[in-house]
Amino acid sequence: METISINNIKENDSFSGDLLIDSSFVLLPQTAPVSNELLDALKEWEFDTIYCEGSIGISSTSDGKSNSKDSDEESHKMGESIKKAIENSKKQFIGNSDYSRMKMVQRVYDEYMNYVESVFTHYATHKKIDQAELAETVQELCVFIKENKSYILRVNPSFETSNKIFLVGHALRTTVIAIAIALQLHMPLSKMIELGETCILHEIGMLRLPPQLYMTDRKLTPGERMQIHKHPLLGYQIVKELDFPLTIQLGVLEHHEDENGTGYPRRLTSEKISNAAKIIAVACSYEAITSPRKYKEERSSFEAILELLQNKNKKYDDTIIKALLYTVSLYPLGSYVFLSSGKPALVVDTNPNNPKCPVVQLLTEKEKDGSPKTLQTEENGTKIARILSKREKEDLLALLEKTQKEEETKAEIQAQNSEKAGVPNENASAEKDSPQTPASSTEINAEKEQEASPQEAEVQSVNSDGTENVDISFFS
Repeated sequence: METISINNIKENDSFSGDLLIDSSFVLLPQTAPVSNELLDALKEWEFDTIYCEGSIGISSTSDGKSNSKDSDEESHKMGESIKKAIENSKKQFIGNSDYSRMKMVQRVYDEYMNYVESVFTHYATHKKIDQAELAETVQELCVFIKENKSYILRVNPSFETSNKIFLVGHALRTTVIAIAIALQLHMPLSKMIELGETCILHEIGMLRLPPQLYMTDRKLTPGERMQIHKHPLLGYQIVKELDFPLTIQLGVLEHHEDENGTGYPRRLTSEKISNAAKIIAVACSYEAITSPRKYKEERSSFEAILELLQNKNKKYDDTIIKALLYTVSLYPLGSYVFLSSGKPALVVDTNPNNPKCPVVQLLTEKEKDGSPKTLQTEENGTKIARILSKREKEDLLALLEKTQKEEETKAEIQAQNSEKAGVPNENASAEKDSPQTPASSTEINAEKEQEASPQEAEVQSVNSDGTENVDISFFS
């Protein structure tokens, strides 16, 4: 990667590789021309050097002007290629196993990440957003979430920030959570599309702030925090300049307003805050708590839902929090838990009648046909005893991965032997289609089973049978 002085870059210069501010922030995609506005912004932000994965490769046009038409066509083609990739991922989904469907959803999610990144990058470089394409893409996302809600809410965000600017990962995951809440509230599709567009753009004002403010791994000074607090207003100015509908403008402007009037930038109270902003506020907070940042570790989704249920100082709308609770359950989708039977399990679906009793997938048992074994937890039967600690989860996943590799190796050997003998192996594909699990849970350290994080201990009480007792009766 080459280091390039800002003073050596001229308007309309293009590069054979991406221009970057650091190892993760793409400032300008390859072949895109440098604008005077970008150079002025870099000087204003006091950047003396930037980085490039290539070199100057495409010169200015003969008349000294950048070819914006070609850039727009490239953006259009990029949007079309993402749509094709999403469709191809859906077509590659074969069979009905939980594992293959989860892999398909992860691939589609990654493609939507690429799309959101392209929206941010194209705005940063061209000050344009294709509203029609954005609306169409969000509509497709709404349908996809409705069809795959219990899977897409289990997508792990842990490594999204490693290769992409965190704003992209935050924008998409907040959008997924917000649309899922909207589905729970039976919001009309047209309103969901507007909500999704607002979610994708709700942090776009950050692009008008120095990147070192929101990409730092240190605690911000009071002055820097005041600058960060300007991003809703900056975002509002952006979507207003681009002539987005007023509902989207207000959602971007108000997503940090609190019900009690202590939010920013205008300190609005409940009755003056738009409904979209209220949903984004809850979804945004839930996402922020459960995702890693350079300056903090992520907390469990269980801790996040408990914090929001407490709703200290009445910052959030209770109706939205209740909708989130029924969307992800008290023990949120994707959580690893111990059951009252002593078995480890994964929360894979919600219970529309009781958020305390979600559907779980047993991790040490399978059905006779080799498919994952699921169980509906019950308050008067097998219930969730507690969430696994971070260490327990890591140990369990390592054990599952080891067992899966052993079983895959065994299946490959069986397939090879069957081919040599001329006998078809009917089970080989099925065995590869789903992750294998250990025969029992005895390898999970018994001492760890008694552990609970300090945060959990502060917010929960325990029943006589050892299971957690969380009061959600005020939502009844």
